[in-house]
Amino acid sequence: MTNTARDILVVDDDNGHRTMLKTLLSGWGYRVYEADDGSKAIEWVRSRPFDLILMDIRMVKVSGLEALSVIKSMNPAIPVIIITAYSSVESAIEAMKKGAYEYLMKPLDFEEMHMKMEQAMEHCRLKEENRILKEIIGEHFDTRNIIGKSPSMIRLLETTSKAAASDATVLITGESGTGKEMIAGAIHFNSTRENHPFIKLNCAAISEGLLESELFGHERGAFTGAVRRREGRFSQAHRGTLFLDEISEMSMAMQAKLLRVIQEKEFTRVGGEEVLTVDVRIITATNRDLLAEVQQGNFREDLYYRLNVINLKVPPLRERREDIPLLAEHFLKMFSAKNDKAIKGFTPQAMDRLIRYRWPGNVREMMNAVESAVVLSDSEYISESDLSLLHAELPSLEAVAPVSADLPLEEVEKTTILKTLEISGGNKSEAARKLGITRATLHKKLKKYRVQ
Repeated sequence: MTNTARDILVVDDDNGHRTMLKTLLSGWGYRVYEADDGSKAIEWVRSRPFDLILMDIRMVKVSGLEALSVIKSMNPAIPVIIITAYSSVESAIEAMKKGAYEYLMKPLDFEEMHMKMEQAMEHCRLKEENRILKEIIGEHFDTRNIIGKSPSMIRLLETTSKAAASDATVLITGESGTGKEMIAGAIHFNSTRENHPFIKLNCAAISEGLLESELFGHERGAFTGAVRRREGRFSQAHRGTLFLDEISEMSMAMQAKLLRVIQEKEFTRVGGEEVLTVDVRIITATNRDLLAEVQQGNFREDLYYRLNVINLKVPPLRERREDIPLLAEHFLKMFSAKNDKAIKGFTPQAMDRLIRYRWPGNVREMMNAVESAVVLSDSEYISESDLSLLHAELPSLEAVAPVSADLPLEEVEKTTILKTLEISGGNKSEAARKLGITRATLHKKLKKYRVQ
């Protein structure tokens, strides 16, 4: 990272110490300005902006504490790092209360100083980017903790904002773990339906026999075990939003029933005759190419066009690497608080590892990796060795089951399926995606090979 465009003001009445800091910071690529007293620092801030101020707390004429108050009243956006001796720690803490970003103790740890300077300037940059993002997508659009500043994420949030303002059906596509459910939540909670239910259902997590009951409800005695009437997800979502995840795993028979509800806005419970009317906005999501599923005969074309009024594609994490530091810091704060740990950040080597990793599991995998690192770390900073989950990439499918001329084709297929399930942690939807087949096809093959 280059620092050539960053202007640093060093404020210290000790000429030798100030000269040393100027030499060091200039070597790091910063453009350095000097002041030998707090009053001169105030004059500098009046005349020009700075990316950061390094200021000693004890000076003869105007102290760092006094200068800080004036500087913050003039330009509260400038991050100020206070330098103090051990005997002045109480004053440094007072400076933090007055708006200083951080304080450093003499003798200075230069590596720590550099890291805190970069963190301070990054913090201010993110605040400015968030302001710009709000201008782009609207001041009142709640992103629901969706984190990203990459061009692809800004475009996604712009379209999400427009989708929220309508009542159209939305199809969200993207790989597993990219955050499709969060996008669905952002649409609902920024829509006119925000004060009504947001009901979620994973179509792949429920067997075909129970899915109809989950969606539409059932009457008492409709089937064995139906001891009382039960309201389905459509009834629960009345006047709100129903989010159907992994819609590609729905059977053709259920697709026909879903299409009827979308068209007619009415349905009957399983085992019932009463026609129920419902007002529900539908958002669906899939990690598969739904149009390809239509062309292969696995998904109804008429339903596809009903669902795909607005299409939102969530980019994989490897295609928005500039968002990785933001997400990493977000998860670090979240899991540090959860585990009652005072972890301040990542070492440069650890952050480089995060940025270079391909993230086959996307944001969900990153969240797990950071949580693991927080739990394992005994330091103030996450090191590369703490990122144990990232020490090896997942093997490619080509490496899973090499084809042997001595093995029957069915045996090769069975081995590949079992290895892919193992790699996917037993997640059948993820295994099916890696294998390039539907979840229903995977179930058939597992049944064929008598695999539980």
